[in-house]
Amino acid sequence: MFSWTKAEDDAVMARLDLVHQTLAAQGKLGPALRLLPTTAATSVRKGEEPLVLDGPFVETKEQLLGFYVVDFESLDEALETAKALSRANPGIGGYEVRPIRLFLPGQSLAHAEAGGEAR
Repeated sequence: MFSWTKAEDDAVMARLDLVHQTLAAQGKLGPALRLLPTTAATSVRKGEEPLVLDGPFVETKEQLLGFYVVDFESLDEALETAKALSRANPGIGGYEVRPIRLFLPGQSLAHAEAGGEAR
């Protein structure tokens, strides 16, 4: 993605925006974020004393480029949207659909654990 020209990136973003507009009109779109390149990352390694390192030094085969928070009634609905995003965004990579648990400031973690799940 970061090797795309500005024109290529603008074209992909325009196609993704059409999907975003549909989700927003349905009241289903929450935050959507694009992460900066891994060269902008800072990592924290676990240990007796956590170690802070400049750069993307967490071991992984794949990189997360961004994420969406959306509200769907079913997995099928989420998968249809993931397919639409995939068609709008050519190239390698994919979309993972995963339920989330929402933790709100001032709300006990026990409340979230008891059913604060969103999809």
